[in-house]
Amino acid sequence: MGYLDEQFCQIEDLQDETSPNFAEEVVSLFFKDSVRLVTNIEQAMEKYPEDFNRWDAHMQQLKGSCYSIGASKMNNECTLFRNNCGQENAEGCMRSFQKVKREHAILRQKLESYFQLLRQAGPAGTATRPAGK
Repeated sequence: MGYLDEQFCQIEDLQDETSPNFAEEVVSLFFKDSVRLVTNIEQAMEKYPEDFNRWDAHMQQLKGSCYSIGASKMNNECTLFRNNCGQENAEGCMRSFQKVKREHAILRQKLESYFQLLRQAGPAGTATRPAGK
């Protein structure tokens, strides 16, 4: 499974001459917002031990942000966290949350490298996809 799904390609398709950096700007906003959301989850887990409804509500926000840019791997980890909340499994939540944070860091690194390569390639560079996608 890839780190991004078709949603990311649709964001890239919205780029044009008037907004050549649209995808990078959207991703930048995602990371700004997701860092805040991750911090909120960490604080909720510390301040409100085993308040699974509160943890789940915070994770739902992060999951929605992941979905909006097509961050499929991170989105899946958010789902696992939420499943653990539903089972009131604090240890599972802690493990899942560590995976969410790890996937967040990996995604950031991969997308920063991707956009750096696009900037080096010039304005015509976009993700290449198989025909029919």
